[in-house]
Amino acid sequence: MTVTRKTAAGCAIAALIVPVAATAAYAFAPGAPASSTHTVSLVVAPQTYTVASAAQEPSTTRAVFDVLYTPPAPVVEPSAAPAAAASSTTTAAPAPTQEFSGDAVVAYAQTFVGVVPYGWGADPSDSFGCDGLVQYVYGHFGISLPRGADNQAALGTVISADEARAGDLVWWPGRHIGIWDGAGGIIDSPDWGRYVEHHAPWASSGPPIFIRL
Repeated sequence: MTVTRKTAAGCAIAALIVPVAATAAYAFAPGAPASSTHTVSLVVAPQTYTVASAAQEPSTTRAVFDVLYTPPAPVVEPSAAPAAAASSTTTAAPAPTQEFSGDAVVAYAQTFVGVVPYGWGADPSDSFGCDGLVQYVYGHFGISLPRGADNQAALGTVISADEARAGDLVWWPGRHIGIWDGAGGIIDSPDWGRYVEHHAPWASSGPPIFIRL
């Protein structure tokens, strides 16, 4: 079979056209219409997300919070009404009751007036100091007292002049002591060269302190 140049050229062209036509026929085959929408695929790098929490709170922010934050004061439940305050006015305690007969004490002390001289003693057969007279007279009624005017006064209770009665002590601290007669006078052993006396308190000595045993 003799193939001419034209025939050969035609075959070559046909060989090129058939594949293209087949491709076109497949692309536009019935049931698969061409779409004008262009699809683009994007590749996105993976992202990392962090969920905030108290543990991730910046330390500087927490420090400021701790400084500025003042917790609320606790709620105190109301309590019962406080008891009424004690009165600011104090009432002096009443003078203790004499446990002996003050009149009998004065009467017994009176028996030594002008009889027993002043001295260091505490016995009528010798002499009486002021404290010796008081010790001896009260001892006669079962009341034991030490020597020393201040020591004797310390065993009693200070009372007011209005409360004083016969048989109470009349005391000048650090100086002298005697027996109150209940009528404005005292019985005491006053000083050297004198005897036990019954007289009004010395005005020059100042007001005495009254003591009840």
